[in-house]
Amino acid sequence: MTPRPESSGPSPEQPADRRRTEPPAPARKKKPAKKQPAPAAAEKPAARKTPAKKTASAAAKAATPQPAGSRAVGTARGDAGGTPRGASRTAPAAVTPAVPDGTPRFAPPEAEIAVSPAVDAGDRERLLHGTHHAPHSVLGAHRVPGGVAFRAFRPYARAVTVVSGGMTVDLHDDGDGFFSGLLPLREVPAYRLRVMYEGTELETEDAYRFLPTLGELDLHLIGEGRHEELWTVLGAHPMTHQGVDGTRFSVWAPNARGVRVAGSFNFWDGAGFPMRSLGSSGVWELFVPGIGEGELYKFEITRPDGSKTVRADPMARRTEVPPATSSIVTSSRYEWGDAQWLERRAETPAHRAPLSVYEVHLPSWRPGLTYRQLADQLPAYVKDLGFTHVELMPVAEHPFGGSWGYQVTGFYAPTARMGTPDDFKYLVDALHRAGIGVIMDWVPAHFPRDEWALAEFDGRALYEHSDPLRAAHPDWGTLEFDFGRREVRNFLVANALYWCEEFHIDGLRVDAVASMLYLDYSREPGEWTPNEHGGRENLDAVAFLQEMNATVYRRVPGVVTIAEESTAWDGVTRATHHRGPSGFGGLGFGLKWNMGWMHDSLEYMSHEPVHRKYHHGEMTFSMVYAYSENYVLPISHDEVVHGKRSLVSKMPGDWWRQRADLRAYLGFMWAHPGKQLLFMGQEFAQGAEWSEVHGPDWWLLDPHYGAEADHRGVRDLVRDLNTVYRATPALWQYDTEPAGFRWVTGDAADDNVLAFLRYDADGSPLLAVCHFAPVVRHDYRVGVPDDVPAWHEVLNTDVARYGGSDVTNPDPVKPEPQGWHGLPASIRLTLPPLATVWLRPA
Repeated sequence: MTPRPESSGPSPEQPADRRRTEPPAPARKKKPAKKQPAPAAAEKPAARKTPAKKTASAAAKAATPQPAGSRAVGTARGDAGGTPRGASRTAPAAVTPAVPDGTPRFAPPEAEIAVSPAVDAGDRERLLHGTHHAPHSVLGAHRVPGGVAFRAFRPYARAVTVVSGGMTVDLHDDGDGFFSGLLPLREVPAYRLRVMYEGTELETEDAYRFLPTLGELDLHLIGEGRHEELWTVLGAHPMTHQGVDGTRFSVWAPNARGVRVAGSFNFWDGAGFPMRSLGSSGVWELFVPGIGEGELYKFEITRPDGSKTVRADPMARRTEVPPATSSIVTSSRYEWGDAQWLERRAETPAHRAPLSVYEVHLPSWRPGLTYRQLADQLPAYVKDLGFTHVELMPVAEHPFGGSWGYQVTGFYAPTARMGTPDDFKYLVDALHRAGIGVIMDWVPAHFPRDEWALAEFDGRALYEHSDPLRAAHPDWGTLEFDFGRREVRNFLVANALYWCEEFHIDGLRVDAVASMLYLDYSREPGEWTPNEHGGRENLDAVAFLQEMNATVYRRVPGVVTIAEESTAWDGVTRATHHRGPSGFGGLGFGLKWNMGWMHDSLEYMSHEPVHRKYHHGEMTFSMVYAYSENYVLPISHDEVVHGKRSLVSKMPGDWWRQRADLRAYLGFMWAHPGKQLLFMGQEFAQGAEWSEVHGPDWWLLDPHYGAEADHRGVRDLVRDLNTVYRATPALWQYDTEPAGFRWVTGDAADDNVLAFLRYDADGSPLLAVCHFAPVVRHDYRVGVPDDVPAWHEVLNTDVARYGGSDVTNPDPVKPEPQGWHGLPASIRLTLPPLATVWLRPA
């Protein structure tokens, strides 16, 4: 059989653990043929009484030509099963059947010219400098002319021994951490390495005897940018490979000259752990036997210019607690208990279901709590207030807490500040079991420039755009993703799926969409280049968002995606295959934040009531475009920080008027078409701006605090708003259809009054009347349909228990046949000061 070339790697016929290693039969001494001279280079057979160690050494020596000044290539020790015979210098001994303990045996030689087992100068140089693309073709055990060459690269080792069954072979120390030896064997045996360091000795599998852990299909999908489960193949994964336990490391670094793994298991010296490059995929891989969960690691990358950089794993599923930056080998053992929730969530699309969201910054909601401690408190609190969902500000790992999670370095790792990934799953599970959905802020627009993370990851622009003008995000000093590169799109699309599938997230609120869609976003003329059509649209970002949404909705039933998009981009929530007037297909989101409603309505509320009549249109304009998209009405964290004041503090006047305005505004918000979102602390009228350092001012709800009733009253209102909202389909069933809304009066500016009807699918109405003046209006006539016998008040933001003046309409109100506001009948109401009133058919 023709031997394989030295550099071609392990034999592809079968993995090492399946190659024949049955015990050989006892050795039989073979006599040389009579009267036939031995080959010129042959040695005489060893004497019968030569000790096993010496005889095996002679066999190893005989298998390799020994030039002048050369050294022995290894020392074999037969621990059982007899003494191997000597071998020719020009031919290795053949392997005979093994003895019962699995020790390989030597057999008579064949006519093969032996080679030196030492790593050649070129390979040696590349391994030493971390620039070798195929270390497995050099290191490990390889069939070569003359037998099987064993090579190991173990910096700092004093000695390395090959252990195979009952035989041990001391490899020769070639210097600089290289060890080699040649045994006259026909096949590569099953073996382990015994490595001696100063003061310690360890026996381990050889990482360079294993076949690749990634298949051709995986590499093909990665190359095409279509691997929807990318997290299962890249990163660090504990696994059993070829019957051996260890961890598979793999990373995409196409520009690297070499990649090595450094970690706690090798004292952060990756020199002896070079990874192999898998074809043209740009993926580097190494299976390291014997290590598992909890090990810290990073990738040491040799850049194109030869310099080195040490990087955290972009696909790390667990990280150290910041400011430490290492990745951690992990696997999940969490057993979910939310099957019933997952089955039920897909029954009704989000835009036709009740959806009121409590936005939470987890590290500061109750500072100091872990994920599991939060699971004991947050679900109960949110359920008591009646919210249908929580929205979690980014939980993906980020280095700077002051970014609130919006500058992500670990896109696949929940922040370690509050626990492990399984701990985060426990929190999500607890929320689901309490009947609460989980929306997570997701940040695919940009990433920070930290030198240990994604920026110029392998020495060149990789995740970011290669054009510095396109790469630099002008607002945050960060880098924008290169949405035109298929592997980068794959990284992000798979990340969206990862959170939904692995962590059972029910929705993704996508941050900063506008900054992705426009090439000239926050850029001056000359700082951006038009697209191929001469326009300002970022066509790559459009394609990415369409692909992300289409993929998420296809794979994860019941999940909703929500865009934080602040412009009038056409079709944010239109299906991707439906083209609009602009010529673009829809972006495919399920919902969009209504930033226009938020800005206009808060601007109106900031005015003194006497001036509000001049700004009345700020409260009515949202209905001009209310059905252009599927909207969420957001009062988010962005509106209560950085000098913008808390929600109640935006209101004019004294403390009583501020709270009354806040209550009236919340009543207007919950009745307006669209879903609701309220940031933590605003549900109990926190007066101070939010700070991530100390979170909400929970002390305001302490019964011993003098104004506790004022804050508790607003929180009671929020609870009742959610309770009535969820029980009234007219307030959510037709949020995205004009048939669900009718103005009663939208032009009563002098009275600071708005009145409108909401309808459900059966035509059952709810009447909302909002009064933003600090006076009582008696017998205020409001038009109503003539098919409702009587109306009764179901919510009034001015009742005493909310902290109001308790001006109410306690009795059912019967319509009069007098038409009003374009409707055939009317009712007369008492309008409380600065209050919203809801009425339903009695």
